[in-house]
Amino acid sequence: MINRWLFTHIDNSSLIIFRVFFGFLIAAEAIGAIFTGWVTRTLVEPNFTFNFIGLDFLQPLPGNGMYFYFAVMGIFGLLVMVGFRYRMSMIAYTVMWAGVYFMQKASYNNHYYLLLLLCIIMSLLPAGNYFSVDVKLKPHIKKISMPRWVVLFIIAQLWIVYTYASVAKFYPDWLDFTVAKNLMAARANYPIVGGLLQGHWAHVSVAYFGILFDLLIVPLLLWKRTRLTAFFISIFFHLFNSIVFQIGIFPYMSLAFTVFFFSKETIHRIFMKKKEFYSDGEVIVPNYKKVLIPITIVWFVLQISLPLRHWFIPGDVLWTEEGHRLSWRMMLRGRSGITNFYIVDKNDTKANRTYIDKREYLSKKQLRLVSSKPDAMWQFAQHLKKDFASKGKDVSVYVKSDMSINGKKRKSFIDPEVDLASVPWNYFTTNPWIIKYSNKE
Repeated sequence: MINRWLFTHIDNSSLIIFRVFFGFLIAAEAIGAIFTGWVTRTLVEPNFTFNFIGLDFLQPLPGNGMYFYFAVMGIFGLLVMVGFRYRMSMIAYTVMWAGVYFMQKASYNNHYYLLLLLCIIMSLLPAGNYFSVDVKLKPHIKKISMPRWVVLFIIAQLWIVYTYASVAKFYPDWLDFTVAKNLMAARANYPIVGGLLQGHWAHVSVAYFGILFDLLIVPLLLWKRTRLTAFFISIFFHLFNSIVFQIGIFPYMSLAFTVFFFSKETIHRIFMKKKEFYSDGEVIVPNYKKVLIPITIVWFVLQISLPLRHWFIPGDVLWTEEGHRLSWRMMLRGRSGITNFYIVDKNDTKANRTYIDKREYLSKKQLRLVSSKPDAMWQFAQHLKKDFASKGKDVSVYVKSDMSINGKKRKSFIDPEVDLASVPWNYFTTNPWIIKYSNKE
């Protein structure tokens, strides 16, 4: 039963055409990051970056190194698109993108995490076995079919992402339209649509359409009767997101995924008429079965459990941020903080707290990060301690931070009596110096 379900071979037109779309989009992501100034603002201007904690060795290349880095990534993306040394090119892009992802958090969003997962997945799939330079050079690797597990794996991954994105929206500030109102207010100056987006009807539509789309889009695309309607709804939804929220390649990546939902015959007819259509339906159990099944189980256990971990960490994740990343909690809140850092020289018993001008250390993007995210505050405290140590001073670092979530009244966020430079970072539980509040407060 499992063999027939996973290893029945089907036509591979959907995977091949997705590889072309995917390669083009990841190339556009890398090259676009250079020309839009993203690389400059995020990786070149800062003196250092806020990497994922524990990966301090990941820092940008000096000088113009990061421009070359992203240019090479773009080349690998194009090689993926045309299928030249496909697996090597895909793995190279994956490693380089992982470096960028874990290197900095000033421009973090869930889409970057999704791209990392997709790169890993595409590195393992047989997407270079047709319509590729590799096949031109080595005709014997040509294949017109793929095992069914390829499509099932991709659909399962997407279903997890969309479902968690929907469920996360079931909280008061989303359901009473506060989040939607704040999101649209930031776009009031958009030509033509800016004024329309300020209406209450727009806030209601964004809030509930967002929940319903994320919750239902995968089932609706899977069901033949609703597939075409769901596809056109997807076009509207993703183009709206692209125009209003300007989130790069990801709306178009999401649309590209629909090739896995339409029938094999439809995708073949639209995109690859000249290709021989595979319909034999052979069950070919591969040698890698004993490895594939346990790896797949571990992968999806992680994908299902990571977004749940915040329930096991004390405090509200919307406030503490602990358990927020890697959890598909998309556009759920706006954070606004007033955060100041102070140092005390430990060797001077009469020393008072001295204010630190963050602008001497941080870029504009990093200033926003350090003003609102507790892990960045902790990391900046460690950086200050090291900086003063290089000058022969042993200092304590204290933080005074007042935080507002979704425009609500500011409250104290960090215990101002805790020396953040001397406490460890707790990876798997709460950090007690983040002040917690009950729901009534």
